Amino acid sequence: MSEFFVWDFNLFIALNLAGAAAWYSWAVHRVRQRDSRSRWPAAYSACFYSGVVLLAIAYLGPLAAWSHTFFWVHMTQHLLVMMAAAPLLVLGSPVTLAFRASNGSTRRTLIVPILRSRTIRILTNPALTWALFASVLLGTHFTGFYDWALTNHDAGMFIEQPLFLITALLYYFPILGSNLQANRPSPAIRLISMSLMMIPEAIVGAVIYFSSVVLYPSFAKERPFGLDPLEDQQLAGALMWALVMIVDAAWMMVVAAEWFTSEERRGRRVDAMISAEEEAAAQEQAVS
Repeated sequence: MSEFFVWDFNLFIALNLAGAAAWYSWAVHRVRQRDSRSRWPAAYSACFYSGVVLLAIAYLGPLAAWSHTFFWVHMTQHLLVMMAAAPLLVLGSPVTLAFRASNGSTRRTLIVPILRSRTIRILTNPALTWALFASVLLGTHFTGFYDWALTNHDAGMFIEQPLFLITALLYYFPILGSNLQANRPSPAIRLISMSLMMIPEAIVGAVIYFSSVVLYPSFAKERPFGLDPLEDQQLAGALMWALVMIVDAAWMMVVAAEWFTSEERRGRRVDAMISAEEEAAAQEQAVS
C-alpha cells in the first residue's frame, strides 16, 4: 500500500498556485487597509483558498504521480479541477476583490473597461461557455487528443491542464457568485445551463463505463498493482457518470439558494416601496 503514496512535485505549478494565493491574501489585506470598517467576507476567502488547495492536490501529489498509470486517477484529477476547484475559485470572487483592492485610476482605465468590453461579454455568454465546456469534455475524450496528452508531457502540462481549468472557469464565471459581470444571466438560465451540462457529462461517463475495450492505449499498459485496464476504465467512467451528477446537483443548490436570497431582497424592496407609498397617501389624507 505504501507504494501508492509516491509524490510528484512540479515547481512551475507550485509557484503559480503560491502566487495566486499570495495575491489574494495581499488584496484582502489591502481592502482592509483602505477602509478598516470594510471586511472582505471570510466565506469568499475560504472558497478561493479551497480551490487552490484542490488544484495542489490534483497536480502536486500522488494523483499527479499515478495519473498516467491509472485512468481513474487521471479522471479524478479532471473532476477535481473542473467540478470542484474551478467553481470554488469563482465563488472566491477574485474579480470583485481586484476591483476593491485597486485604486480609482486602475479601476477606470483597466478593470472597468475590461469588464465592460465586448470580448468579456462574449466569453461569458452562458450559451458559449456551455458549448465550450461540453466541447472540451466530448472532444478531449473521444478524439486522439486524450492519449496524445498522456504521452506528451508538455502537451499535458501546457495544453490539457490549462484547457480544462480555463474552460471550467469561463463556464462557472456567469453561473456562480458575483464577479461584477455586466450582463449576468438570470437564475433560471443558470439552472437550465447546469441541468443541460449533465447531458455531455453523462455521455462521456456512460461511453467510458460501458466500453468493452480499453479506449486509450496509454492505460492498457501493465500496471504495478490494482485494477486491470478494463476495470480501471470502468471505475473512471463511473466516477464521471455518477459522481459528477451529485456535484452538479450541489452547485445547482447554490444557484437556487442565491435565487431565493435575491427574491427575498427584491420582496423586501417592494414591501418597503408599498409601505412608503401608503404612508405618503395617509399623510396626504391627513393634511386634506
